[in-house]
Amino acid sequence: MEEPAQAPRWWQTRLFVIAVTLIAALPLLRPEIPPLVDLPGHMGRYRVQLALADHPFLNEWFDFRWQLIGNLGIDLLIIPFAKVFGLELGVKLIVIAIPALTVSGLLWIAREVHGRIPATALFALPLAYGYPFHFGFVNFALSMALAFNAFALWLRLARTGHFRLRAGLFLPLSCLLWLCHTFGWGVLGVMAFSAELMRQHDAGRRWHRAFFHAGVACIPLALPMALMIFWRSGDHVGGQTADWFNWQAKIGWIVMVFRDRWEWFDIASMAVVLMILIKGLRDPNIEYSRNLGLSAAFLLLVFILLPRIVFGSAYADMRLVPFMIAIGVIALRPKAGLSIRGTSVLATLGLIFFLVRIGATTASFWIYAQSYERQLKALDHVPVGAKLVSFVGEKCYSDWSGHRLEHLPAIALERRLAYSNDQWSMAGAQLLTTRYAAAKRYAHDPSEIVTGVQCPREWWRPISTSLARFPREAFDYVWLIDPPAYDARLATGLVETWRDGNNVLYRVDHSQPGPVVSDVELRAPLTPPRRRVQ
Repeated sequence: MEEPAQAPRWWQTRLFVIAVTLIAALPLLRPEIPPLVDLPGHMGRYRVQLALADHPFLNEWFDFRWQLIGNLGIDLLIIPFAKVFGLELGVKLIVIAIPALTVSGLLWIAREVHGRIPATALFALPLAYGYPFHFGFVNFALSMALAFNAFALWLRLARTGHFRLRAGLFLPLSCLLWLCHTFGWGVLGVMAFSAELMRQHDAGRRWHRAFFHAGVACIPLALPMALMIFWRSGDHVGGQTADWFNWQAKIGWIVMVFRDRWEWFDIASMAVVLMILIKGLRDPNIEYSRNLGLSAAFLLLVFILLPRIVFGSAYADMRLVPFMIAIGVIALRPKAGLSIRGTSVLATLGLIFFLVRIGATTASFWIYAQSYERQLKALDHVPVGAKLVSFVGEKCYSDWSGHRLEHLPAIALERRLAYSNDQWSMAGAQLLTTRYAAAKRYAHDPSEIVTGVQCPREWWRPISTSLARFPREAFDYVWLIDPPAYDARLATGLVETWRDGNNVLYRVDHSQPGPVVSDVELRAPLTPPRRRVQ
């Protein structure tokens, strides 16, 4: 632990904590819609949630039912935020708060454990923009940010001896955190138990007795277990749990922890964090806190044991990676023997690392924002209440920096109350399911994703199949977003109303027949192919 008698260094002051917390929000200031892969899809659901009473025709397309599920963070927060700020700005403000709260939570935990914020903790701050956040798991990311701050409060109340107050506070707090997202509650439980286990052992109890007393101390966190049983035992719940111990994928999640736009830069950033973690094992001037080291070890065990798919929700293990690594980094601290100059150099390097990552993410999000704005100009030509089917081009094997357009069609639902075929439809996982029967197999996700050819082990359809087979009588418009090359014959019966490069909006002319294409032709490249406009 750093010497408490010394005046706080510049990275240990409240002003510094406030500054880096605000800096963490910078990448999200420019984009009108935060460019997170799944977020536009969630925004479409929020619009249905808020507009259902005023627009009954939405009931013909979607079934929205409030349920007690462990995945309601922004779904609940957007109700008051939309009334004050409107839906889009309300969502943006909530999303901006996520990395800021993550940074403040990490620094608060570090201070509670080490007494002062160690210089090495600054290397953990860029993990607030980990791959799960870029993917758009916003309820999950919000719950993790809140879990970190709740864990810091748990540690503080233990340090000050307010155990009864802690028990009283965390009984409702654990339920609220579970309601935000189950994952955050689970991670808080793991960290709180490991911290209490170490505290009990340091108090002189043997490990088996410390284990028992730690479990008793964590009882106030256990009430959501009843909510979990109620949620997962309902008839409406579906989804499989599968893909255990996929070591190749797990190693990949670690490599991709910073995955955003520039592969070499993101991998190099992960290498920097790994070097810091290894430095704690090899450098005689740096050590691991036993408290946070045990928390990181427990989270690593959870990551190993988690399958990739839990209750139909994919990437369950991937979501934990940046937070597991962040706890490992803030577990580090310089030993008393390290000079003031040495700790200052470490802190300076950590701050530079944080600022470089934030700068790169800001630039990346700026580019994504321009792409979103270009695509969304099509919505100026979509009438309110239109029945819109969208097809977004994708590759069988995605590049490191995806275009993040997969769920952009949902902004048509959010802004124009137009039907969007990209909504998820899994009972028990979301509040909304689709019931537009006329759309047939083009009613929900992943029908919006199209490829140039049939991809192995994917449900995505080739664009030729989607254009030839979608039920034209069910839709008024077709929106192609960055599509693969396709034969112009497949646009028979479609009237172009807007175009920007190869992005195009068609109006379905119901008086004209669609293309007549056999299944044999669809399996082979159609000729002549349309040249893709760059």
